[in-house]
Amino acid sequence: MDTLRNKLEYDVVAKVIDAKGYVPQHRERIFIVGFRRDLGVKFSFNDFDMADPFNGPKLKTILHPEDGSEGPDKHYTINNFGSVSDRYVLTDHLWQYLQNYAAKHKAAGNGFGFGLVGPDDVARTLSARYYKDGSEILIDRGPGKSHAGSRRASALA
Repeated sequence: MDTLRNKLEYDVVAKVIDAKGYVPQHRERIFIVGFRRDLGVKFSFNDFDMADPFNGPKLKTILHPEDGSEGPDKHYTINNFGSVSDRYVLTDHLWQYLQNYAAKHKAAGNGFGFGLVGPDDVARTLSARYYKDGSEILIDRGPGKSHAGSRRASALA
């Protein structure tokens, strides 16, 4: 900011904006806007209607409802009902492993854990990767969504 203002002679303003006012993802980013002083441009973030990050959309607005109200998506769903493909659903074995692994690290005072959110939540920043290893955001699908009737999660990544 010092270089922009004092060495390059820009009028500069900065603001942290959280995407969760616009999308169901908590993702804060710094926006920096600057114009050369000689142009005489006046800019203020106050001139924009910013979405309220506490009243933004929730995950259910982007998830397949799996109730037949939304058509299938060849890559992400199976059959004509639009059910999420098993490719994106953790097996019961992996789900139990992640729970045990997180509990072990929590007991040791470590910070490992997976992100588990529901349809009425907002996810943390999404990464552009998918390995079914617990680093991704997991969606709680609720009871009865697995062979054993336990809670089962699908990945949002």
